[in-house]
This record gives sequence, structure tokens and C-alpha cells, in this order.
Amino acid sequence: MIPVSDNYPVQRPPIINWILIATCVLVFFWQLSLPREGFQASVFLFGVIPRALVDAPLGHPQLLIPPVLSLFTSMFLHGSFMHLLGNMLYLHVFGNNVEDSMGRGRFIVFYLLCGAAAALSQIFIAPSSTIPMVGASGAISGILGAYLLLHPFAQIKMLVPYFILFFVWVPAWLMLGIWFLFQLLQSVVTPSDQAGIAFAAHAGGFVAGMVLLPLFKRSDVKLFHQR
Repeated sequence: MIPVSDNYPVQRPPIINWILIATCVLVFFWQLSLPREGFQASVFLFGVIPRALVDAPLGHPQLLIPPVLSLFTSMFLHGSFMHLLGNMLYLHVFGNNVEDSMGRGRFIVFYLLCGAAAALSQIFIAPSSTIPMVGASGAISGILGAYLLLHPFAQIKMLVPYFILFFVWVPAWLMLGIWFLFQLLQSVVTPSDQAGIAFAAHAGGFVAGMVLLPLFKRSDVKLFHQR
């Protein structure tokens, strides 16, 4: 099932959320404009490589940027169109409400910290990996964790793409709870050197979002809000 919208309106235009989506799309088009070798090089140059970050976090003569900076650059790169589309859809559905709960300045800091925490979670699981990690999913996982605490009783409109397309409404607590448990389970049972998806990063980002939300939300915003 694919989330396409929720029933919880925002009070302010989600400017930062729109900018994040636009930035990721523009960066992906830049990646596509490169020759095949250039596309792959962009992933290795700006993605998070656990081994490089563990061995030389502040840099190495052979590296274009210090590995510690890749914690942030990596979240604006994507490996394929479907990778980008899935991430941007989740960001569109859930990011606006989280931005609304914090304000624009706090939201961008929250987003970046969740993305970095997600990458560090994967590095903790597989510190010797030389496979680069890219994508906004770690930061977006943090947004999902925050959304769960803010609006657990919101209804999420889900597209069910089976033999025919139809929509169902699912409570946020159920949809996000199942999503988190799946990521957590996969991070345990899937060998870190064989996974094409950084499940530990998703789970770590989700937890980071829940932990950081109380520090970033506006004082007038209540948790577990019911309409």
C-alpha cells in the first residue's frame, strides 16, 4: 500500500518541505545529466560510505569532501527514479504536518539531524561496509516518527495497487507502527552486507524523530492530538 494523503490540514504553507522536495528532484536531474560513470561517481563522492567515515571522518587526500559531510550530502542524492519517487511521496504526505508543528527554521535542522542519525545507525550495524548510502529515506523516517507522536489518530489515504487500483483509509498509528516494525525486523534478519536497503537507517531515523520532536516542536503543539 502507498500513502497518498492524510486528513490533517496544515495551518501554514509547508515552504521548507516544498524546497526539500524540489532540491532532491533537481539534484537527481543533475545526476541524470551526467554520463553513466558520472552518475555512479556522484554516489561514491557524496554518499555515506561507512568504512570511510569510520577510518577518516575529517577527510583523506583521495576524498572530495570529508566523510562527515557526507552524512548530509547523501540525503539529497538518489539511486533511481523509483527511489526518488517513493521518498518524495512520503515527504509530501507527512512532512507538511511536521513542519507545521515546528516552524521552518527548526524543521530544516530537525530534518538534517534525523538524516544524520539514520546514517549513523546503519554505520553502527555495518561499520566496515564500503557500499555507499544515498537517499532521503533516513531523514523522512525521522519525520514519520515525529508524525506518529503528533497525529497518531489521523487517517492516511492509501493506494492499494493490486489487480485494480483502490483506496483505503488507515489510522496513522497502524500504518506507521507496521512500517517501523517491518524496518526493525528487516534490520535484524537481513545481513547488512547483502541488504540493498538500509533498514537500520530507517529504524534509527524513526527513533531519532521521536526523540527529537519534543525538543523542536512549538510549545503550543500537543502530542497525540485528536481532532
